[in-house]
Amino acid sequence: MDRITKSLLDEFCKQHAILNLPEDKQFEHFASYLSVQRLYGETFDTNDIVIGNGNDTGIDAIAIIVNGVLVTESDTIADLAESNGYLEVIFIFVQAERSASFETAKIGQFSFGVADFFSVTPSLKRNPDVEEASAIMSAIFAQGPKLKRGNPSCKMYYVTTGKWQGDINLEARRKAAIADIEGIGLFKDVEFIPVDAGQIQRLYSQSINALSREFIFSERTVIPEIPGVKEAYLGLIPAPVFISILTDEGGQIAKSLFYDNVRDWQDFNPVNSEMRETLESEVQRTRFALMNNGVTIIAKTLRATGNKFYIEDFQIVNGCQTSHVMFSQREKLIDESVMVPLRLISTQDEDITAAIIKATNRQTEVKGEQLLAISNFQKKMEMFFQTFEDDYRLFYERRSRQYNNMPGIEKTRIVLPSGLIRAFSAMFLDQAHRTTRNYKALVDQVGTRIFNEDHKLEPYYLAAFASYRLEYFFRSQSIDTKFKRARHQILFASRLLANIEMPLQFNSRDMERYAKALTDIFWDLDKAEKLLKEAAEVVDRAASGNLDKDNVRTQPFTEKVRTECLARLGK
Repeated sequence: MDRITKSLLDEFCKQHAILNLPEDKQFEHFASYLSVQRLYGETFDTNDIVIGNGNDTGIDAIAIIVNGVLVTESDTIADLAESNGYLEVIFIFVQAERSASFETAKIGQFSFGVADFFSVTPSLKRNPDVEEASAIMSAIFAQGPKLKRGNPSCKMYYVTTGKWQGDINLEARRKAAIADIEGIGLFKDVEFIPVDAGQIQRLYSQSINALSREFIFSERTVIPEIPGVKEAYLGLIPAPVFISILTDEGGQIAKSLFYDNVRDWQDFNPVNSEMRETLESEVQRTRFALMNNGVTIIAKTLRATGNKFYIEDFQIVNGCQTSHVMFSQREKLIDESVMVPLRLISTQDEDITAAIIKATNRQTEVKGEQLLAISNFQKKMEMFFQTFEDDYRLFYERRSRQYNNMPGIEKTRIVLPSGLIRAFSAMFLDQAHRTTRNYKALVDQVGTRIFNEDHKLEPYYLAAFASYRLEYFFRSQSIDTKFKRARHQILFASRLLANIEMPLQFNSRDMERYAKALTDIFWDLDKAEKLLKEAAEVVDRAASGNLDKDNVRTQPFTEKVRTECLARLGK
């Protein structure tokens, strides 16, 4: 391994708290992260995708992205199909080798493992992680009618520290691997991507640096000075230029551009279908600028030199539908006759950004998690988490990947809204059984029983820190990873076993004091380990050793855990 790649690997391992792993396993996590982050913009834990641990079928990592969600449990698929009405799927497979060369035999072994993964009667022995990934795959294809946007995509990344030079034998084997997977007949497209040392270094740089673009914006006018706004422009931009802003290195639409856009791509509904028809018509497409409300881009950094503009750390906060329709028609939009109305704003002020997002997304009702990032409660939570001293500080990721390009932040300390909803519901709402199988039922409580503006922040921090401690004990093997499927039942049990009477009102000073007392236990590493181990024992006893998800993710099981805890306390 060359010195540059080794230094990047070391930095990655430190940030992701995997320094205790042997170097080959570290490299599997590193390669998997770099491969998946190209297609998945959220923060994620590589422990959820790395499967290389014996009986791995020649694959080191499997990531399955459905409707923009990294799915780690098969139960999630039914929820996504019901809530979205469709399934849009990407299967990602990673093979990581520290060797300084690519090998035809390894390519063959890798592609055979991928083909076997999709086989109705697999021939290779599978470990539990591969079995779970296979269950997710089966759940997806069981929802066949929901694959309205086309069959899944399949992407295979073969990562080494060598250099891909287009060797004729390697290239022939790569094409054969693609043909083998295409022959299965399940995918709309198949890619086999060799990643060498140079590409590793580029991908790592992209993963820690803010997204940036440079483009020509000549048809514009300056918006007069506005307090809190560095500069702003209103104008028209040619379709090919706009599409270049949307397109990532892999030639796909950059999903990460839309994380501050409260409404995801709505497929070709009547409005979007009409927009597509306009762009398909040679007569009507030239009128597009008159028929479309346009796009709003907010950038943290903006520099203009004449007509050449450079933007960095930017989001499309309004215009998600327009962007996706135009990207779908990119092969037709090759000249500059089609213009897109563009508002380009540069500001560092989060309140101004939130106000613009709200004002430009009034077309339809927005529910659930969609407006979490811009609510006052979420902003308070973000600031509250950062008030704690270093050892106890967590980082609440109100906006996706907001800490990605901040050096020195351990990724394990980043708390996602979805993770906090699950941990809080398990610990305080006695809903540990709903955290995966019926997550939608939890999201429906946002604004009332969860993330209520009147709630004290202390119990949310407690839930996040308890979850952080539990994951630490899983990584260090202090608690057997077989309990991961029951992690939220363990959090629930730990709260009961602490034997501190919980107040009923989440907006009371009593709740603040209660959370502080329990937080002190989790801050103490030895006390936290003792409590969580005892909670795991209780869960194991309640499960009678059967930690299958169909057993531990039911309301009766939650009640069993409660009964076991009370019995242990002599109540």
